[in-house]
Amino acid sequence: MAKYKIAVLPGDGVGKDVVEAAMMVLKKIEFHAQYVEGDIGWEFWCQEGNPLPERTIQLLKETDACLFGAITSKPKEDADKELDPLLKGKEFSYFSPIVRLRQEFDLYTNLRPCKAYPGNPLNYRDDIDLVIFRENTEGMYAGVEWHPVPDEVKKAFSIHPKMKKFMDVPNKDMAVSTRIMTRKACTRIVKKAFDYARENKRKSVTMVEKPNVLRETGGFMLDIARKISGEYEDVEFWETNVDAMAMWLVKNPQDYSVLVAENLFGDIISDLSAQLVGGLGFACSGNIGDDYAVFEPTHGSAPKYDGMYKVNPTAMLLAVKMMFDWLGEDEKAERLEQAIAEVIKEGKVRTYDLGGTSSTLDMAQAVADKL
Repeated sequence: MAKYKIAVLPGDGVGKDVVEAAMMVLKKIEFHAQYVEGDIGWEFWCQEGNPLPERTIQLLKETDACLFGAITSKPKEDADKELDPLLKGKEFSYFSPIVRLRQEFDLYTNLRPCKAYPGNPLNYRDDIDLVIFRENTEGMYAGVEWHPVPDEVKKAFSIHPKMKKFMDVPNKDMAVSTRIMTRKACTRIVKKAFDYARENKRKSVTMVEKPNVLRETGGFMLDIARKISGEYEDVEFWETNVDAMAMWLVKNPQDYSVLVAENLFGDIISDLSAQLVGGLGFACSGNIGDDYAVFEPTHGSAPKYDGMYKVNPTAMLLAVKMMFDWLGEDEKAERLEQAIAEVIKEGKVRTYDLGGTSSTLDMAQAVADKL
């Protein structure tokens, strides 16, 4: 009898390939679950004007967690061109399905482990073990933007003295994105980072911001983090500007343990950190809320490799491991990570990014065999 009900969203391109690989491993590890596949991605945008159909939202509400593959995203103009001609002119506007999932289910924590596994020829260093907590619902990705800028928005902004030089710019020649930060969101992501550090006996939490320039929003988040840090005397609190963080991650990544950041900054340092441990083929992610979570590799859909079973499935398999952690299946999580680590260390089965010729499914089979 199935203990869990898991939504499976393969998505586009190689998302389907790596999800197939994940299902091989899930079958071998005897994870007792009912899997329900859902619709998401580019084809549903083109055919329905909605890359995340409401039926998929409803499906997720009826499950315990979600495994997600990858989606294709294109600029607004390209998206409009590929929309079914029967839907054009009906005010359909493309949006990121994964961003909507995060906001719809309040998946406010984006958890990104970046760990170097011995034997990976792409490791920058073998002693890197970072965990990044990225606020997932606000900041620069809140989605409050305008182009052209409405008169009422421009007028509202005119109260700020630095807006003066923009008042004569035609509305059609301006675009505005807002960076919105709330006390609730800043507080809960910082607390999640400190709680994780304490529970996992990690030495430090580093706040990554830019308060010397983004004085209001950056200063707001930093002030909250400083106050919260006082509740965790067993965890060191460090703070750094995001540009300096990029430099220090390249210079001394082994010095850092838990990082916490706003949405945009967290996105950037997550990808930088992922490259230090092998690239996006090793970069898994958990979009986690209080009651639901979506687990995914962070690579894109790579349409040119669609159906070729060429890409590295490790990120997807590590996403499964994260799902086990979240569900409290600690024994399965440990077994799966150990199996992945052994395959990487042996180096007998390697996909093209690792210099080998093995397929996506070859890699998955090797991990399954270790189980």
